[in-house]
Amino acid sequence: MAGWNADTAAGPVGAGTITLVEGSSFCISSANGDIHPEQPHGVFHEDTRILSRWDLTVNGQRLEALTAETKEPYRALFIGRVPRSEGYADSHLIVERLREVGGGIVEEITVRNYSTAPAECTVAIGAESDFADLFEVKEARVQRRWKESRVADADSLTISAAWHDVRKGIVVTGGAAAVGHDGLSYQVLVPPHGEWSTMLRVAPFTADKAEPEGRFAAQTAGELSPSDRRRQEWVAKIPKLHMGNRSIERTLRRSYDDLGALRIEDPAHPERIVVAAGAPWFMTLFGRDSLWASEMALPVDPSLALGTLQTLAERQGKVVDPMSEEEPGKILHEVRLGVSTGLALGGKSVYYGSVDATPQFVMTLGSVSRWGFAKDTIAALLPHADRALDWVRTYGDKDGDGFVEYARLNDQGLINQGWKDSWDGINFADGTLAEPPIALCEVQALVYTALLSRAWMAYDAGDAPLAARLTEEAAQLKKRFNEQFWIPDRGYFAVALDGKKRPIDACASNMGQCLWHGIIDDDKVPQVVERLMSPEMFSGWGVRTLASNMGAYNPASYHNGSVWPHDNAIIAAGLVRYGYIEEAQRIATALLEAADYSNGRLPELFCGFDRGQLAEPVPYPTACSPQAWAATTPIMLVTSLMRYDAHVSRGGFWMDPVLPESYGDLHITNAPMAGGRMTIDITGSEPTVQGLPEGIVFHREHRPWLTELVAEAGLGKTQ
Repeated sequence: MAGWNADTAAGPVGAGTITLVEGSSFCISSANGDIHPEQPHGVFHEDTRILSRWDLTVNGQRLEALTAETKEPYRALFIGRVPRSEGYADSHLIVERLREVGGGIVEEITVRNYSTAPAECTVAIGAESDFADLFEVKEARVQRRWKESRVADADSLTISAAWHDVRKGIVVTGGAAAVGHDGLSYQVLVPPHGEWSTMLRVAPFTADKAEPEGRFAAQTAGELSPSDRRRQEWVAKIPKLHMGNRSIERTLRRSYDDLGALRIEDPAHPERIVVAAGAPWFMTLFGRDSLWASEMALPVDPSLALGTLQTLAERQGKVVDPMSEEEPGKILHEVRLGVSTGLALGGKSVYYGSVDATPQFVMTLGSVSRWGFAKDTIAALLPHADRALDWVRTYGDKDGDGFVEYARLNDQGLINQGWKDSWDGINFADGTLAEPPIALCEVQALVYTALLSRAWMAYDAGDAPLAARLTEEAAQLKKRFNEQFWIPDRGYFAVALDGKKRPIDACASNMGQCLWHGIIDDDKVPQVVERLMSPEMFSGWGVRTLASNMGAYNPASYHNGSVWPHDNAIIAAGLVRYGYIEEAQRIATALLEAADYSNGRLPELFCGFDRGQLAEPVPYPTACSPQAWAATTPIMLVTSLMRYDAHVSRGGFWMDPVLPESYGDLHITNAPMAGGRMTIDITGSEPTVQGLPEGIVFHREHRPWLTELVAEAGLGKTQ
């Protein structure tokens, strides 16, 4: 993921912060629940900070934080105590704040009195909104000054603001409160060993939406909140699992919850659900991230990938625009809603500076086509896939050397435009930064899979000549790749070719992703695997992004020695593909064990310190959590070791499990397959399947790879 050009990592939110997320909304607060405007805190909705200050005092005292527990990704309970004015350590007043986010926030405040005497309390809530762009907050550079107005009436405080022709506002409501221009307050008498509570709501509105969001209308007692109902609907449609290893089961369930919370709607097509990239700063549609996350989540909910493809297709590049880096056929990098053009990448709400999202679009469409959607649904996306491949051949390969490379088109764009998109993410073995245009190894692998995916879809639709041409194109790419990216004296693949077509000789994890695509010649695979699992690359918690003996190595960097869970999930799947089961199990187990140290949730990344040096994985300070492709990593790790896949047009469901014994037995119900639901049991590596839809046959082997399918169809050699 990426933000500003100089530093694509998420901005620091500070120690002890709590992040809640639901759809396109999120909330960042301190451990006691307060939101401070001088910090990158706030309630954010559609990339705007709608609440910049939200603090609670009791008798003029801020709460001393005791604990904060995230109940669901969108709900947390904060517990604090009121400091005693005379300075004694213990307080009789305990305050609970139960907060839910989603469009705005709902917060229930409860004051409990553990004294034998009644307690007179002034409970005050201060509220402010600066309506700042997400990027302004992230970079601590709030620029716009809105013309603000505040209206306090009997039961609510309305804060509205104008900047040029833009109008935004919030409404703060609370039962039986005294409403002032600064916030709401209550004068209460809490009985001995008793309690007092109230409910507050903050809801946004805009000039074209005069009324606040309906999801925050008052609920009757016992009624589920909209977020709870949305979660309930999600849980009902996804697989339910039980595992002998309860720790892994907890991690997978946490992944399901986070994936559910990261779902957002296409504003133009609410029925299309896509996956946001991650919290706190990337709660929006990203090309690369959303495609990868939905691809990894196919066994959980294939419709996420379809919705992502359809949404990206509508925003596919049409013109040449050097500022936004839009080009005909290109798939976008990110979308921002309501962000000032001076702050967004490329100066517009949509930025296209991604070299890998375009071939990845074709790859994911190929994957989705195997999962049983209607033929006309897939057919409607094929012209977009063809335009994407046209971009690959023209704008993606401007110098005509047969490889896709990138170089930013303006100085506001990203310097590096692959998944390692930090400014220093691509370097030589001695640490020297690579100069563009840069052709990344994994991007060539993505193009290879994209060509084969489109070839198979053409063959499936009866167009054998097109399938044969694409297959031959893929074969030639594989040949060139193995000739020009392989560094014989090092025994591994170059991470990329630089602007002078020199192999960039750093030993990096990128080549591990190439395994999954099958672009690596069989005779080179053993050396690649040996490098990936070497002490310099494998930290004990996962494969590092960069080997520890490289010049740019830094275990606490964003891309130069850290461990990224999604990167490892793709590598592990590639190892399974080539039959390196023990190595894949080692990576999967290490990552699932790492999740234990963060309550079952894998973060975006963690530091690359060696497990022999430190007994726990070291958090990366600004890692997103939850983050989409980290949330889907446990799913991909387990399904890869299950060798679990489908190809509905061929009438098959494939599974041949190689789960480690330590994972225990696995029981899955409600698993989606070709419009039906099936039940899977794996006991001691022996699988059974019940409830397969009519016409689907279970095969105990790996699903035929695209290379095998095109060879079987007689479409040509893929090397």
